Amino acid sequence: MWVLFQSNLIARMLICVVVGALIAAFWPQLGVKLAFMGQIFIQALRGAAPILVFALVISSIVNNKFDDASSIKSVAWLYVFSVLFSAFLASTVSYFYPLHLVMNIPPSGQQAPEGMAEILHNIVLKFVDNPVDALVTGNFLSILAWATALGVALRHSSDSTKEMIKNWSDAIIWVVRLVVAIAPYGVLGLVASHFTSDGLLKLKNYLELIGVLLGLMIFVALVVNPFIVFLNFRKNPYPLVFTCLRYSGITAFFTRSSAANIPVNIRLAQRMQLPEEIYSLSIPLGVTMSMNGAAITITTMTMATVHTLGLEVGLLQTILLSILTTVCALGASGVPGGSLLLIPVACSMFGIDPSIAAQVVAIGFVISEIQDSAETVLNSSSDMLFTSVVSLKQQGRDPSKIELLPE
Repeated sequence: MWVLFQSNLIARMLICVVVGALIAAFWPQLGVKLAFMGQIFIQALRGAAPILVFALVISSIVNNKFDDASSIKSVAWLYVFSVLFSAFLASTVSYFYPLHLVMNIPPSGQQAPEGMAEILHNIVLKFVDNPVDALVTGNFLSILAWATALGVALRHSSDSTKEMIKNWSDAIIWVVRLVVAIAPYGVLGLVASHFTSDGLLKLKNYLELIGVLLGLMIFVALVVNPFIVFLNFRKNPYPLVFTCLRYSGITAFFTRSSAANIPVNIRLAQRMQLPEEIYSLSIPLGVTMSMNGAAITITTMTMATVHTLGLEVGLLQTILLSILTTVCALGASGVPGGSLLLIPVACSMFGIDPSIAAQVVAIGFVISEIQDSAETVLNSSSDMLFTSVVSLKQQGRDPSKIELLPE
């Protein structure tokens, strides 16, 4: 009992994963019933994330001096570079190792954007959304915009007002810690219900596609991202990389939502003692910009469609696809399946019929049990990693010697 309720959070989470898998294997009826535990956990994370980001951003702007505003720009550029490189890597691999899809399933009923202009149009509209509606729906672009504007307006308020804002922020953080504390039991419910369902059985027809997607994502997580860290510090990057994967990636795998994982990343940033003026802005921003996993998914699925239809693809088209995919990925929603709905936009570059592109989206939803989970791990852990890189560099700390505060 001590292991389940008082031990290290990661230890509890791993034990609950094993327990959930055993329940799914030997007591499937119970596994189905335990699904509500996972639903409660994900709903709690999604509910906490918008108000947490809103309060943290306002408090950070009001109470910090921001002597080096370039830090946020540095994190943003790392996001963009990582997404662009991931898209180019996926298009190159797909060019030399073509995949073919079996498109014999009905199209997905969800509506996708009609083009890149619509994606940019939607992004601008998200910035000026009603702040109350943004908090309810989890529109983090609008939350960031309104919180930033209010924070700037309140910077010249009285000390008592600033202290009140800080107290409210601390109170919300305390509540979020309670939500994160139930993560192992939410994961138990998710594992028990997912392994019990027939969703994983559908994956056998797309093992090659899943293998390529996972291979690319693992390569970016364990080779590309560490190399970026090494270029910034010239020191062993893997302690920092594995810390981000360990604490951010596990919950991201089961929530399948970068937005829902915001409280987890912010709590990790606090334990790493990173500057609040950086992580309070960069982590929510990463929900939209840290989309290297989404770039891999969109590019690989699009190239697979092109090869299935027997279309010719040149080097220039591959480069243009990488750029288009980067824009698409940066417009992904940060929720489960968000990247899949942008595949038709990339397919339109090759003149592929929308009905065929819709079938590719449907295939994506079939494999999303694995693909979307792995994609979210890469997106969310990269968000945490690049925030850490810029923060540690500003603090003059060694990424190979990461120490965390107690939970």
